[in-house]
Amino acid sequence: MPKRLQTYETPEITVTFDPNVCIHSGVCVRGLRAVFDVRRRDWVHPDAAPAADVAAQIRRCPSGALQYAWAPGHEPPDDGATSPPSET
Repeated sequence: MPKRLQTYETPEITVTFDPNVCIHSGVCVRGLRAVFDVRRRDWVHPDAAPAADVAAQIRRCPSGALQYAWAPGHEPPDDGATSPPSET
């Protein structure tokens, strides 16, 4: 039976975790211990660090189990995510 998608929200950012995709590399935990702590029942606390830091750490997730979305009006001008080159 698949595990349910977990969602964690702040006014700035929404973080989702798909336990069915996670490979347990520990990249998230080692990068932002205050946000990602597997000893807690609700192990993701995106409000424990600046949203830009949370987004940067999520982009390091090798499996893609962690994802994020900016709340409307809170997108930084450049959050460091890569985008395809534009065609000229």
